[in-house]
Amino acid sequence: MDKPLFRLAYILYSNTKLGLCYHKRQVKNARRQFQNGHSAIKPLIFNGLKIFPIPMLVDNYSYLVVATETGSGVVIDPSDPQAVQACIEREGVYLDGILTTHKHWDHSGGNITLKSLYKCRVYGTSMDNIPGLTSPVHDGEELTFGQLRFRVALTPGHTQGHATYILDGKSFGVSDCLFSGDLLFLAGCGQIFEGTADAMLASLDYMSGLADDTLLLPGHEYALENLMFAADLEPKNEAVLLKLDWVNEQRGSRLCTSPSAIGEERTYNPFLRTGSEALHTALGLQWKATDPWEKFRAQILQELRQRKNAFCRHI
Repeated sequence: MDKPLFRLAYILYSNTKLGLCYHKRQVKNARRQFQNGHSAIKPLIFNGLKIFPIPMLVDNYSYLVVATETGSGVVIDPSDPQAVQACIEREGVYLDGILTTHKHWDHSGGNITLKSLYKCRVYGTSMDNIPGLTSPVHDGEELTFGQLRFRVALTPGHTQGHATYILDGKSFGVSDCLFSGDLLFLAGCGQIFEGTADAMLASLDYMSGLADDTLLLPGHEYALENLMFAADLEPKNEAVLLKLDWVNEQRGSRLCTSPSAIGEERTYNPFLRTGSEALHTALGLQWKATDPWEKFRAQILQELRQRKNAFCRHI
């Protein structure tokens, strides 16, 4: 975020009512463009648990997580309250809470409306100016909504107060589920708007350290563009090419590409592979034993992010 005009636009979008007006216009435009959402969706159905990805705007996902035995649920990052309300009413869900990863309107724009409709609490970090916030969360905190248990992880980098939420899958006999907002995407990561490369690296390292079978449910449908960038960097990486083929098939039919898994992300997501010598070679950078290793990895991350911005600016 080194260009003054871009910085000003970002501040206006993320911290003023001008940003909300812009968001509302984007929501209206997306509803006209995609009457049934930007992607075809099938819920993830487990033993006693359902997760509904809800497509909104042009590439965002919100998620409705439901304990089917009780019918109670929470929603993550509801940018378009109308789309979320339709899913809640269709499924007969009692909404217990709203989990917000960060303040950007495309993740929080529906908070106040849904809070008013369902008389529920809004969770997020106090470091972000999250609309309708009632219940500030802290790193490592556990949130319980009946059978649904989430662990909060503070993951700065995209914004200073970005948080992610990890659903404990043990109660349902399934893998944990990571709702990553704009920190981590299939084969990608978020832009570093407010944090530093060092902070983003620490957040990504935390995510990379989760169990291999942890399911990744990100806030955007960026898989195709991300994998095209990864393939451009490493055209001989078989994991990248195989996943790219699969994603091409999915997106050819407008199918959702979520979830992926943390274990496979480590094989094709360049932003989780900052320690890879093959990636260093692809970037034309080499670690010197006299350099601090973590500083070098942050340099790799910064270089990756800059190249990604040039490759596909909007993500």
